[in-house]
Amino acid sequence: MTKRFRVSLLLLPLLATVVGSFFFSGNSQANLRGNLNVEVNALRSKQGEVCANLFASSKGFPQEDKRAIQKQCVTITEIPLVIKFNNLPAGSYAVVVMHDENNDKKFNRNDLGMPLEGFGFSQNPEISDRAPKFSETAFLVAGASTDIKIELQYMALF
Repeated sequence: MTKRFRVSLLLLPLLATVVGSFFFSGNSQANLRGNLNVEVNALRSKQGEVCANLFASSKGFPQEDKRAIQKQCVTITEIPLVIKFNNLPAGSYAVVVMHDENNDKKFNRNDLGMPLEGFGFSQNPEISDRAPKFSETAFLVAGASTDIKIELQYMALF
């Protein structure tokens, strides 16, 4: 009986490790969540609001705001402005930001198609003759808090 008892005591830590890893490791990784703080810089005025769309994939990025997983519009109270997205699953994301200076909920363009309002993307890619791809703007949310900065750009003058 004492031999059996000793063997059981020796196997107990091993059993606890196996059972613990089964119940906790997959569960904790699957539930890993974090917050994203987006600091928006280079606003040319405090007029209107800033709208941010958060994408978790390239589908619809950057123009189809209906495909964004979260959207927020925030009245500008200070510059720089911080927009927060909370409780995000760990993963790859991209953010599109627009300064809606006239509060019409549209991204206004001139007759040549040039943006009249400020815009920006996560990772601050250089803008050429096309909108950046998701892969050029993606970043990772993997911890309790992720901070990014977006510099707005204004292309057309009024």
